[in-house]
Amino acid sequence: MINGLLIVVLILFVVIFWRWPSIQNRLWRSKYKDFALNSQQKDILLRCMPIYKKMTDADREKLERHITWFLNEKRFVGCDGLKLTPAMKLIVAADACVLVLNKPWPLYKNVKEILLYPSAYYAPQSTRDSAGLVSYHNAVRLGESWPGGTLVLSWHDVLEGNRLPSDGHNLVFHEFAHQLDQETGKTTGTPLLKSSADYKEWGRVFSRAFTQLKSHVAYSMPHVIHSYGATNEAEFFAVITETFLEKPAELRRYDPEIYSMLVNYYQFDPIVWH
Repeated sequence: MINGLLIVVLILFVVIFWRWPSIQNRLWRSKYKDFALNSQQKDILLRCMPIYKKMTDADREKLERHITWFLNEKRFVGCDGLKLTPAMKLIVAADACVLVLNKPWPLYKNVKEILLYPSAYYAPQSTRDSAGLVSYHNAVRLGESWPGGTLVLSWHDVLEGNRLPSDGHNLVFHEFAHQLDQETGKTTGTPLLKSSADYKEWGRVFSRAFTQLKSHVAYSMPHVIHSYGATNEAEFFAVITETFLEKPAELRRYDPEIYSMLVNYYQFDPIVWH
């Protein structure tokens, strides 16, 4: 009798374990089915987020559903005396959710909290010279993405990213792209892809485009992608994500192959909104 009961419990545990993502999504759909952004929140997004204003009605509806989920599932913390308001959380959540517009819940499954500073902040940093000596100093930062699931953002620069929607710079897009990259367990510039064939194609196109940017920067040749993207592969992925969303037509003309690859990965074409 007891052995039979234990076997039933074990079977139930295995079934729940393997079906947990599906079960969790059903629970979320039930929990958030009556949640929606109110008119005041929508008005804030219309005034402060140009991409939201340009979206199709269908895409706006998807984004709004993601925002309600994000605001209720992620923790926000004000730092250095910053008093958080609902509008601050709303704008960060909206920008973050654009990247995962056509992705299923959970969004950014590794992200646990977002730390907001009033503006640029100091962060401890260590460097090692050629002799192996390590020095410690404070570096000025606008944002960081930690593999452990913490995002750090300068609120001033979050606003600037939305105030200038076509300059190729958006702090939230940049740092949350790092989180997508880090979902693989490493920060390499290659996010989670669907198949081995996708990884092969990504490696070919990504490496070629990264090498091209480094060459263009080194020889002062014209380039649409910001030169910071030439720092390393991880920064290249974050920067081309910013460019993809803020300068889609220019990026497609400059490098149609990598543009097509990003459309395939993000599952939307931002040119439709521009």
